[in-house]
Amino acid sequence: MKKLFRLTLATTALINLGLLSSAYALDLYVDTKTKQIFAEPGPGRVHMGTFEKSEKKAAKAEAPQKVLTTPAQAPVQESQTAEAEHKPAGDRLVRLREKADKEQLKNQVSVLEERVKEVEKIHGTFDDRGLHWATKDGNFSVSLNGRIQPAAQYNFINQADPATGTNTPNELDSGANIRRARLGVEGTFFKIWDYKFEYDFSRGNGTVGSGITDAFVRLNHTNALSYKIGSFKEPFSLEEAASNRFLTFIERHMSVNSFVDNPNTYKTGIGLNYAVPRFQTGLAFQTEPIGAWSAAATSVNANGNQNRNNGSGDTGWQGIGRISGRPWMEDDTKFLHVGVSAGHTAVNTQYRADGTMVGEGSNGGGGGMSFFAFPGTNVDRTNILNTGNLSNGALTDPNHRRITSYDRFGAEGWFVYGPFSAQTEFLRTNINGTGYNGEHLTGYYGFISYFLTGESKAYHVRNGAANRIKPKKPFQWNGTGWGAWEVAFGYDFIDMNSGVIKGGQADMVRMGLNWYPHSNVKFQTNIVHMLNIDTAQTPTTNTNGYSGGAGARTHGWDNGSISAFLTQLTVDF
Repeated sequence: MKKLFRLTLATTALINLGLLSSAYALDLYVDTKTKQIFAEPGPGRVHMGTFEKSEKKAAKAEAPQKVLTTPAQAPVQESQTAEAEHKPAGDRLVRLREKADKEQLKNQVSVLEERVKEVEKIHGTFDDRGLHWATKDGNFSVSLNGRIQPAAQYNFINQADPATGTNTPNELDSGANIRRARLGVEGTFFKIWDYKFEYDFSRGNGTVGSGITDAFVRLNHTNALSYKIGSFKEPFSLEEAASNRFLTFIERHMSVNSFVDNPNTYKTGIGLNYAVPRFQTGLAFQTEPIGAWSAAATSVNANGNQNRNNGSGDTGWQGIGRISGRPWMEDDTKFLHVGVSAGHTAVNTQYRADGTMVGEGSNGGGGGMSFFAFPGTNVDRTNILNTGNLSNGALTDPNHRRITSYDRFGAEGWFVYGPFSAQTEFLRTNINGTGYNGEHLTGYYGFISYFLTGESKAYHVRNGAANRIKPKKPFQWNGTGWGAWEVAFGYDFIDMNSGVIKGGQADMVRMGLNWYPHSNVKFQTNIVHMLNIDTAQTPTTNTNGYSGGAGARTHGWDNGSISAFLTQLTVDF
């Protein structure tokens, strides 16, 4: 059909040329899309050429005349036959159609090239840091990241005082849960700005505000110096600076949880960070976490230093900072890291006009602050140590106590030599306020780890903490790779008995076996065993049940004893 259509067009053109005998010259145009021939110019029409028709002479010897010539054609002799006269015109039409086809193809290629250029402005990649899209000029980028951590706990030694009255049992529960389930987005704009927003669906029992962790915008002044504003982690503690994806043990140590995590390490404010391979420092001025009171109080702390109640006190605030570095460093697999942290946090307690404390006798609601600890478990994180609210009693009561601020200090050390590493921290929290005189809470931990497959702990320069482990031979079903295997052993101690504060004391040991089949997948198993639990004088009923009171002695042990087997799978991108 297509060939017949083109032949019809050519025949029509020749007939028109024959009929126009009185015309001396004719300009023809072809439509590049429909292939139709026109005698007038128009949109999408390409000029084919100018055609002339000569008069026939009877005598063959007369001078040659031009027949259907174009400027590019040679003249045809009048003595040629009618077939010879029309042949150059037919060839010309074929060449013109070929020219039109080429012109159309050229236009189509040009359009495709423009579309390709538009597509190439944004390109996507996927690696162990997540899904990334970026413009070709590097001005804008966006990355999608997330993590999920299914966890399980089995308590094979679970000795505690039996419950009394209407209280619930003191034993820890075995079971499973989703420890964390986070989804976030981060990226850059105009190269020097970056941003991050992350939401944890497992925090705060589903309350909207408490699920927000990071939510900030950062200006990168140089590669080393940056400023940020929004919600972000406090710059405090080596173990807290590391993402929970990269922890050696399933849970952070008791003092880190008690003094940093439980008061909610994600707070709103402004911060400054300076980081080069050998040295890092972070400073921040922060206020309360994001969310309503129940969420802002912290995701787990019943008594936070939050205050948004009809002008009964200012928003809590803090100044905090951390300096760390590697004074000895052969390379990224052999180094010594040391650091210090310090911070001052103001605490608000809400009082009514008559001087009575808001929320007194209830579980929070009136501000103040409490510190507590759980035994490194990941499903049942019941408090075995608890100071109770450090603000209590009416202002008119001469024996009332009110925490107005607390100061935190930390010292850290981390030694890495190939597959071997050792890490330790000491943390102290000083309590300030009415009814307090030098009371302080302390804790420390230490552990060693070793990679059986030869890998080494990785270093995150900007955070000055642990980073992602990349197996030398990722796991393969055919046996050519088994991933990375790590063993760890550690000791953990916390003391929250000081002066009038009776939060309890405990210590424990941990053993861990970690398997990293791929850089984005980690399977952990831990055994935690409490060596000693002393909660005899704690003001809270449930934590007193772990102290080994009369009920415990009836069962044949001197104090409470807890041992648990923990597992956790981490998948992140």
